Amino acid sequence: MHDSRVDDLARQLVRYSTKVKKGDNVLVEIFDAPDSMAIALIRAIRAAGGTPFVNLHRSRVTRELALRATEEQYEVVGRQTLAQMQDMQVYIAVRGSENINEQADVPEKAKKLVAAQMRPTLNHRINETRWVVLRWPTPSMAQQAMMSTEAFEDFYFRVCLLDYKALLPGMKALKKAIDEAREVRITGPGTDLRFSLEGMQGIVCEGRRNIPDGEVFTAPVRDSVEGVISFNAPTVYQGIAFDQIKLRFEKGRIVEATSNQTKKLNEILDSDEGSRYIGEFAIAFNNEIKEPMRDILFDEKIGGSFHFTPGQAYEGVADNGNRSQVHWDMVLIQRKEWGGGEIYFDDKLIRKDGLFVPKSLESLNPA
Repeated sequence: MHDSRVDDLARQLVRYSTKVKKGDNVLVEIFDAPDSMAIALIRAIRAAGGTPFVNLHRSRVTRELALRATEEQYEVVGRQTLAQMQDMQVYIAVRGSENINEQADVPEKAKKLVAAQMRPTLNHRINETRWVVLRWPTPSMAQQAMMSTEAFEDFYFRVCLLDYKALLPGMKALKKAIDEAREVRITGPGTDLRFSLEGMQGIVCEGRRNIPDGEVFTAPVRDSVEGVISFNAPTVYQGIAFDQIKLRFEKGRIVEATSNQTKKLNEILDSDEGSRYIGEFAIAFNNEIKEPMRDILFDEKIGGSFHFTPGQAYEGVADNGNRSQVHWDMVLIQRKEWGGGEIYFDDKLIRKDGLFVPKSLESLNPA
């Protein structure tokens, strides 16, 4: 039986998130998600006057290709993918996965090769198209979230179909605070971090780029980060699960990194020069998302959290100039039950224990 929420979500992605209009070429990429979502998107795009194009991907096939990837092979893949993207005005990606660790046994050298060849295409998607990316609910995601499949599907559609417009006044106020701030200090258990925002701007995320959404992001001045940060949310990167990541910075650079997988962590941070510098700082407030589930599109929006991102900055928006094949959002939850913590802008308390303090930001707190 068809779930009408699939149609609602497709319409939101097409009408609200990417604002498809007559004459737009729209590339839909489906990664291990059902045909019903692809069909709903095709119909919604046509109803808006756009022309749909669809690429279907399967993670086990992608893994097999990556296992013995060659530079020559992925030069061709990257060139062809970029050529296709250059004809598109809109990009929509729906990413499901039956196994989040499908890439775990792909050699690190092969992962780096693939990332290096595909990064220019990813940057083109960000800079030259109206784009949105979202996960698709699967039993493995429900298992990660420690929920039944049915309960997780209800949760998924609730957070994805959030009324983002209602959050917009608070988001704009937070952007203004970021735009005006010169220095940020973050404190909490195992964390005492300072960095500059001078000359940087905040970017409001209200369901236009990632679904689910609910954050305002920027980037620190590249060489300004000093101190230590201890992340309390688990994370998966390149198919590997990491916990208890702790980073120490000097002059913007990660000079010490430890976790439950310290060797693997440092291998990734040694991918290139930019991977040991920070490309993004984002404050999140989707209060329908409360607990981490090792899926970054959800975890980075957890109410009362922020994320700090080694690697690539977003070119052209909140861009501190850092370039890398890595972009790894690491999450620290500051709600009281997670240990608490504070965020200060120019010594003014902005958020304490996950709750915004200034009156102009109170609308971003839980109702």
